[in-house]
Amino acid sequence: MFQKIGIYGAGAIGGWIGAHLATQPNVRLSAVARGATLQALQTQGLRLRSKGLEGAEHESVHAVRASDDPAQIGPQDLVIVAVKGPALASVAAQIAPLLAPHTVVLTAMNGVPWWFLQGFGGAVAGKQLASVDADGVIARGIALPHVVGCVVHASCAVDAPGVVRHRFGNELIIGEPSGAESDRAKALVALLRAAGLQARLTPQIQKEIWYKLWGNMTMNPICALTGSSAGPVLADPLVRDFMSRVMLEAREIGGRIGIPITDSPEDRHQVTAKLGDFSPSMLQDVRAGRALELDALVSSVRELGQLTGVATPFTDALLGLARLHARQLGLYPK
Repeated sequence: MFQKIGIYGAGAIGGWIGAHLATQPNVRLSAVARGATLQALQTQGLRLRSKGLEGAEHESVHAVRASDDPAQIGPQDLVIVAVKGPALASVAAQIAPLLAPHTVVLTAMNGVPWWFLQGFGGAVAGKQLASVDADGVIARGIALPHVVGCVVHASCAVDAPGVVRHRFGNELIIGEPSGAESDRAKALVALLRAAGLQARLTPQIQKEIWYKLWGNMTMNPICALTGSSAGPVLADPLVRDFMSRVMLEAREIGGRIGIPITDSPEDRHQVTAKLGDFSPSMLQDVRAGRALELDALVSSVRELGQLTGVATPFTDALLGLARLHARQLGLYPK
């Protein structure tokens, strides 16, 4: 079912998934890329670095057809969109040449996606979230029938253009926005497993998105705002308590739209602590001068609170401080 596979966003996660899929027979891998990444893919291929069972580093190299023009690549069976939220509107405006009627678009991204409430959410089902797709550009460019959701539980980084390092984690959770166990979703899970990834199908992808967001929406912007890695954030009792209060607001919102969380914030803090003292992606973006995806991680939660009647004073404070800091750095639009 999936022979022509395109990667839109051949960075850390997109490159990691693409390198695994490139090992499969009959898969022809393409990528839309620009600048140094495009040049590296065209001249050196896609390179994935990882540690083997004995701890020794291994590098694999995979052929990929790369172009900065989607029309040069043409229609695909599967397109994996793995860009940061701020880039998604631009992707949606340019992705049309990759899409045939049967094309599946797998959204491997952090935060609340534009399709989150389509056919889901109880009283707010079908609402368009202005915080992530204010003008409907994304929804028009990537129509809902193409979409399959994906939650990534893995840590990867870009060592150099076209060179991806896999650190830890190997899980991909796949699900249709409608919750249906479709043939295409099952085939996609089978392909990912064959490629060496721990993929599973879920009947409620929104719940998986929300649970991952529940930790990311605090740790990411707080680290970006303070310049601290995760360890000191969790070790400070005042910051840890502030994070818990934000998470309690999000937990209440989740309960009202049909994705209750039974864990306490402290339960989640302990899970995060087991990952060690790491630098979250948003802190990495600040250091690299890249635009911050505050809207998908925090603004969307605030908007869902407004839609469901949940007061969000702590979420509001976090968003206000984080976006003001990002604006001063030129990393968030005014």
